[in-house]
Amino acid sequence: MQKTSGIHHISAMVNDAQRNIDFYAGVLGLRLVKKTINFDRPEVYHLYFGNETGQPGTVITFFPWAKQLKGRIGTGQVGVTSYVIPKGSVPFWENRLRNFGVEFATSIRFGQTYIKFNDPDGLQLELTERDEGALNTWNFGGVQEENAIKGFGGAVLYSAQPHKTTEVLENILGLECMGQENDFLRFKSEGNIGNTIDIYLKPSVRGLMGAGTVHHIAWRAKDEEDHQRWRSLLLEKGYYPTEILDRNYFKALYFHEEGGILFEIATDPPGFTVDEPVGELGEKLMLPAWLESQREELEDFLPPVEVRVLEGDK
Repeated sequence: MQKTSGIHHISAMVNDAQRNIDFYAGVLGLRLVKKTINFDRPEVYHLYFGNETGQPGTVITFFPWAKQLKGRIGTGQVGVTSYVIPKGSVPFWENRLRNFGVEFATSIRFGQTYIKFNDPDGLQLELTERDEGALNTWNFGGVQEENAIKGFGGAVLYSAQPHKTTEVLENILGLECMGQENDFLRFKSEGNIGNTIDIYLKPSVRGLMGAGTVHHIAWRAKDEEDHQRWRSLLLEKGYYPTEILDRNYFKALYFHEEGGILFEIATDPPGFTVDEPVGELGEKLMLPAWLESQREELEDFLPPVEVRVLEGDK
């Protein structure tokens, strides 16, 4: 059976680009690995944050647009994005969040402790310690390698039809059901990062797309050949995937599972060094070839942004 190794990336919607960078790079210590535009709406940035090289399983992406309405987290969405931190780093992160005025709480799920908090737009995030996954070698501000976020631990899905979402996770994507605890059903993939998916069985409201919500979750395909097989499988199983689209840094296809969540399948290659070297990732606005002629116009329109060390780390 074909199996995904786990999450490729998660994409969300927010209002303010600089505030977004300050939180994910400045507070959480992730690297801005790509500053580009939404290929479908070039007037909106598309910002990618991950580990030092932006490896699959570490990257969260954002469409920051000041005019979009506030969304509501609920069914048909990724409800919570989970990150993995190194063993022993919980005290560091509790102190760091406290120092930057980020309110947090702790909870236990499947025997693991989670630090739960929201980003400035209301996205629900959590951190948990695990041995799995390589250390993130990116050091920025007050976050050093020994405490840095490794990448995704996984996600909590808010499905309108949990049994239908379960079918996709098990029978299409090849995840294994690990069991139920209270209102959560856990699944695991074969990868060592971005590999743990929980379905919350009792979400209370229907999700509304907008700022502060996840737009889609993407699953990993090994390469373009594997990607084609995923599309054939989806068609065979009665889903309606899009055509394969070129997103410059990966190939993508999309489909809605019956619980209402937008799923993407994305290729691991070519990655973020296809158009700029590792040492310069995220430093300049990168455009696809077909929009290069509009660079001056786009740079004038898009708000100026920068990655900066925040006052709390100076």
